[in-house]
Amino acid sequence: MRGKRTATGAALAAGALAVTGLAFAPTAAAVTPQSATISASCGVFGGGTATLTATQSGTSAAITLSSSAISAPVAVAQDSISSTLTMAKAGGGSVVFSGTKNPAMKAGDPVSVGPLPGTVASGDSLDAGGGSLKMVIFGVTVTCTANGPQAPGPFVFD
Repeated sequence: MRGKRTATGAALAAGALAVTGLAFAPTAAAVTPQSATISASCGVFGGGTATLTATQSGTSAAITLSSSAISAPVAVAQDSISSTLTMAKAGGGSVVFSGTKNPAMKAGDPVSVGPLPGTVASGDSLDAGGGSLKMVIFGVTVTCTANGPQAPGPFVFD
C-alpha cells in the first residue's frame, strides 16, 4: 500500500509541475495582420499584386511572398533562389528578411519565396511599401519594388 501511495504522489507532483510549467511558459508572439497584399513592379520580369504572410516566434519572424501576377522567368529547383526582402520600419530604418527558401517552379509559374527569416523587436511596424525584394536566380538579379504601402496596413509584431 505504501508503494502505491508513493507512486500516486509522484504522479500528482509531476502533473502539477507540468501544469505550472505551462502556466509560466512564454506565449507565442503574434503579428497583425498575418497577411497583407502589395502591388509591385519587377521591371522586365513583370509586376502586379503579391501576398505577404508573416509569422512570429519571439524575436524571430518570417515572411513568405507569393504572386500569381509575377512569373518565374525560368524553371527553378526548390531552395535555389537567394531572396532578400527589405521592409521599411515605421520611424525610420529597415528590417531585412533573407534566405534561400522557395518551392520548385517551372518557367511561367507564379513566384513564391520564403519563409524568409528575420529578427524583429516587440512593437516593430514593418511595411513592404518603401522596401524591395531582390531575388538572384541563376546569377540573374530580379529586383521588385513596391508601388505603394501594403494593405490592410503594416505588420505589427508583438
